[in-house]
Amino acid sequence: MTTDFSNSSAILATVTRILEAEELTQAAAILKMADANFEKTGYDNWNGGTDLYTLYLKVDAAIFAQLGSTRDELEQQITQHLKPVVDGFSDDWVSVQIRPRVETRTGWRSLGGNNLTEITRRNIRDYFRVTGTGWWGDLDETDFLGRLYNLATLPSHDHRFTDAAGDIWQHRHNNDDWPNDWVFEDARFGLADSDEKLLRFLAETVHPAVRQDSTHIKTLVDELNARLRPDGWELTEAEIISGRPCYAAQRHSSGTVSAIMRARAVADALDADWMRREIHRLEKAVDTDPSLAVGTAKELVETCCKTILNQKKVEFTKSTDLPRLVKLVATELKLVPEGISEATKGADIIRSILGNLATLTKGLAELRGLYGTGHGRDGKHRGLGPRHAKLAVASAVAFIEFVTETYHERQG
Repeated sequence: MTTDFSNSSAILATVTRILEAEELTQAAAILKMADANFEKTGYDNWNGGTDLYTLYLKVDAAIFAQLGSTRDELEQQITQHLKPVVDGFSDDWVSVQIRPRVETRTGWRSLGGNNLTEITRRNIRDYFRVTGTGWWGDLDETDFLGRLYNLATLPSHDHRFTDAAGDIWQHRHNNDDWPNDWVFEDARFGLADSDEKLLRFLAETVHPAVRQDSTHIKTLVDELNARLRPDGWELTEAEIISGRPCYAAQRHSSGTVSAIMRARAVADALDADWMRREIHRLEKAVDTDPSLAVGTAKELVETCCKTILNQKKVEFTKSTDLPRLVKLVATELKLVPEGISEATKGADIIRSILGNLATLTKGLAELRGLYGTGHGRDGKHRGLGPRHAKLAVASAVAFIEFVTETYHERQG
């Protein structure tokens, strides 16, 4: 007769209670966190016929990996305590196997690998440690981690407690014998070996529900991004909740990151707050809204030209278009090819390069007119892709970088 495991929840609850009573807390935690399923996996002729059942315990893949060689021991412990419970209503045999849970993860190809280097991880950890910035913000550590993990299902490292919440409270509040940066090396949370988990963790540290001080959030975002950018990642605004920005990690190509960093250097050199805002908008839009990025790239060139012309006290009007602004800047900074003597070595090449600066910015204006922001399109219109946005950004940054360096050189 087939054994009825329809009441498996009560069976597992009983086994868990026995394990906890015997202080086998890790085995108990596995039972709590796992997706459990009894399956008939064999048959034996012994004693008139005996069915063989396996209790499969499916856990998160990261937890499965962290268990390592202890899996066999945990399986034996759970099996030994499961058998007397099952023997109460069945003569069939049972065993236990712990398996990784197969999950569908969006974007796993880009997030699954270790794109964040060990140097970056160490720099992030050192920032929190050296500055004394609490990664938990205004919350208690268990409350913060509870926003990201189910602490009741994570095993305890302390045999006196049944889950992670218990030993965190004991060692961070009662004993205070764990350092502030303990979480970065605790295998249960995966921050040392999973880009996805670390990036999600960092985004949570600047969530408005975690920190109230907007200035502190901005500072922390800037500090974290300074450490993430070399590996092609940044925390960018993903949504607004109650008027406060919420951040998420966004991947950038190395070329785009380099261009954005150079653009920031230009804005700092010109002390231009408006340019900084345009760069921030540009940074967010390259991959998510290419048309906006193209329009913003054109506006960035305009702002750069106007900033230099204002500082040089050169007059222009609100209606002055981009090609005219470029010409005014070129004339004021003596960028025009006419200033190069025919006898100068490489004169033709220099003429071509300098002449193309104006052509480049004019092309941006035309590209923006065709595909950028501010122009309605019919339902069949297909906009630009990220590759077009990256071309526009690279072109705009090349221009503003050149004219700004020339401006400062002319200033002496």
